[in-house]
Amino acid sequence: MLKIAVIGGDGTGPEVVAEGLKVLKAVAEKEGFSYQTKDYDLSGQAYLARGGDPNLQNIPVVTDEQIDELRKYDAIYLGAVGDPNVAPGVLEVGLLLRLRFELDQYINLRPVHLYPGVYTPLKDKGPDEVNFDVLRENTEDLYFGGGGFLRKNTPNEVATQEMIATRFGVERCLRYAFEFCRKKNYKKMLTLVAKTNVLTYAHDLWWRAFNEIGDADYPDIKRDYNHVDACCMWFVKNPEYYDTIVVPNMFGDIITDLGAMIQGGMGVAAGGNINPNGTSMFEPIGGSAPKYTGKNVINPIAAIASLAMLLRVVGDQKGDQAVANAGQRVEEAIKKTCPKMKSQSANQMGFGTSEVGDMVCQAL
Repeated sequence: MLKIAVIGGDGTGPEVVAEGLKVLKAVAEKEGFSYQTKDYDLSGQAYLARGGDPNLQNIPVVTDEQIDELRKYDAIYLGAVGDPNVAPGVLEVGLLLRLRFELDQYINLRPVHLYPGVYTPLKDKGPDEVNFDVLRENTEDLYFGGGGFLRKNTPNEVATQEMIATRFGVERCLRYAFEFCRKKNYKKMLTLVAKTNVLTYAHDLWWRAFNEIGDADYPDIKRDYNHVDACCMWFVKNPEYYDTIVVPNMFGDIITDLGAMIQGGMGVAAGGNINPNGTSMFEPIGGSAPKYTGKNVINPIAAIASLAMLLRVVGDQKGDQAVANAGQRVEEAIKKTCPKMKSQSANQMGFGTSEVGDMVCQAL
């Protein structure tokens, strides 16, 4: 039994999640596995209704009790985070980042795969060229929360934001990336993206661990290195160069949005926040798009691709081949659906949100 916690979230999040669940029902029947879901209303509106301050996190966005419940699920399926009535950062930090840290989802998996029939702004590039995966460390770096203010709101104000890298955190991310690259068996090349020439402490740790682990345990994997600025250049010029990328948290946040654009935009980009030994969370990369809420015009492909990733990852972790096969089956159905759409942009697809979900179900 596959157990999934569902957080529709804000704006158009519940709409795209509904299409993903529609596809889940269809593929579960075809592959013959059972599942159960439970909805959690952790939206901005729910936060405000409970007495939350729209400008600061005065009460928990997600409670300790809810987090303990979420630990019992195989996966969390998330729609979107962000409400225009709540200040930026309140929900993102209070829900998204808190779940990543509390549930130790230390890998952020971002496939950058161009689907057939999807427009890319890169000239003369197609699905064969835009076909790589980014594994971002998800719990350290500049996002762990260290820092503060001195003499705030004065002319002499000082703000600090600390970057942290631990050997433990770096090594477990690198080992996951090496294993991922080996199992993928594509070019068998793992590229570390960092900034070792400037960040000479934290990223020196990444560089040394990368080579020590590679020498000792992964001699079959070719190792490669890019400074992050060079990586951005090569994403645009020669994306076909890459196989698997491993990257610290902040730089990973930046390059994966660039990756999303070269694979056709936020409407098709899926992401996974993975704890290989616990509860993982899967979500479309795009935001809540509040201006499109309730209009049946938002693209659900990214949410459906997130569901496909959920099934593949959790199926592999649980040793459930039917679930893993279902994930691959959904991925193939997406590839058959995208060429029928006029665009991957909201309100320009040629079909409504629910119609696209129906098309993926039919393509199964």
